[in-house]
Amino acid sequence: MPLLGAHMSIAGGLHLAFDRIKEVGGEALQIFTKNERQWHALPIEPEAVELFRDRHKESGFMPIAAHDTYLINLASAEPEKLEKSINAFVDELQRASLLGIQHLIMHPGSHVGQGVEEGLKRFVRNLDRAIALSDVSDVMILIETTAGQGTNLGSTFEEIATILHISRFKAHLGVCYDTCHTFAAGYDIRIPESFQKTFSLFDKTIGLEHLKFFHLNDSKKGLGSNVDRHEHIGKGEVGLEGFRLLLNDPRFKGHPMVLETPKGKNMKEDKENLRILRSLIQK
Repeated sequence: MPLLGAHMSIAGGLHLAFDRIKEVGGEALQIFTKNERQWHALPIEPEAVELFRDRHKESGFMPIAAHDTYLINLASAEPEKLEKSINAFVDELQRASLLGIQHLIMHPGSHVGQGVEEGLKRFVRNLDRAIALSDVSDVMILIETTAGQGTNLGSTFEEIATILHISRFKAHLGVCYDTCHTFAAGYDIRIPESFQKTFSLFDKTIGLEHLKFFHLNDSKKGLGSNVDRHEHIGKGEVGLEGFRLLLNDPRFKGHPMVLETPKGKNMKEDKENLRILRSLIQK
């Protein structure tokens, strides 16, 4: 069965994310390794690295992904913004490697009026540059599917496939499938026929072997809306049946699947969403 979990806060220390995921009964974890709304962060102290790695070992080495800062846009045509983005992504890779985190999830950025083709070329060129500068080889970068809002790249399987195909570091790249984003981008999973069609297309276009991680989010907006608005499981437009089909697909047995749904400090929403997801799994 898939490994269910959630994105957790690192407030008070990176290692405390393990306490929080344990509290909600999670088996997979996603974190930011620094403030996701800032360009720069202080280096991680050796004591914090050791503590995080110790807690990871205590967890049985549960699957962990870091998510990069939302400010990064490797497809930017603005020289200053681009240099900041490259430097920030190098730092993200190095931080993940230092902590022993296997996956780093990123959005493929926005073309901001350049057009999709030029935006994709620019993104890959700068992604490759950042990977080379980082000198990191033990972190797989997962390109996240997007909703197609504004000029964001990565809302079609063809765009994701292009990134994986033209990068010089394709062996270091994979895909994170976000159920809200792909639904908003027009990929339906609500009934068996459309579910099979969507993942057959994914396999044909990208290859299921590249799909390494899932974000489980329902969608506040409708199919093909191109609007990224996460909703609690079963409360949105995807509905319970879509998640039932995904959770019981033998092709994704053992895949990490984490929530990114809204929650308060007591995390009761995570607990309820995980309870609902587990109730959908056929024993």
